[in-house]
Formats: sequence, C-alpha cells, structure tokens
Amino acid sequence: MAGLSMSPAATAALKTSLPATALKTTSMTPAAAAKARATAQDFEAVFLNSMFNQMFGASTEGPFSGGHAASTWRSMLTDEYAKTFAKNGGIGIADKVYGELIALQEARGKR
Repeated sequence: MAGLSMSPAATAALKTSLPATALKTTSMTPAAAAKARATAQDFEAVFLNSMFNQMFGASTEGPFSGGHAASTWRSMLTDEYAKTFAKNGGIGIADKVYGELIALQEARGKR
C-alpha cells in the first residue's frame, strides 16, 4: 500500500489510548484505568477477529488459496488485523466497553 499516508492529526487521534473524559469523571487510579482500557481493547479485538474470520473464511482466491497451511496463515493474519484495528481506534466497541467498566467500578466504589 505504498503512497498511502495519514495526516499527523489523524495519527495522533489513532494513538489516543484513553477517551478525554475517562480520567476526569472517575476516581480510578491511572493504572486501573489503563488495565480497563486494555481489557476493552482485547474485547473489541476478539469481536473483530470473529468478523474478519467470517469475512476472509470464504475466500479461496489468491496466492494462499488452499490447504491446511492457508487456513492457519489466514487465522493468524485475521488475528493480527483485529489486534491492530482495536489498538488504533477500532470501530467504537472498546470505548463503550471501557465506559461500562468505569461505571461498574464507580458503582462498586460507592457501596
């Protein structure tokens, strides 16, 4: 994919690991918030991996188009795609899951 590049602003936006409001509205420690964020990203990666496996599973064309080795390679490729997508902003699932994790932690803290 030579010739494709992102603006510095877009790159910075993709590298943002926590929503701007996350630490402002919670009494969680930064370490706990980072752990919750990582858990949310992992959840989104699992979902995306399932989606990508369905999307690429039916594909039988291309240089890796058959046999046991191709299916093994394809599963590793979709796993890496999913992790990369989730790490770079994903499709928004991680943000929602993260918000719910924060809300649950806050609710537990008020008991």
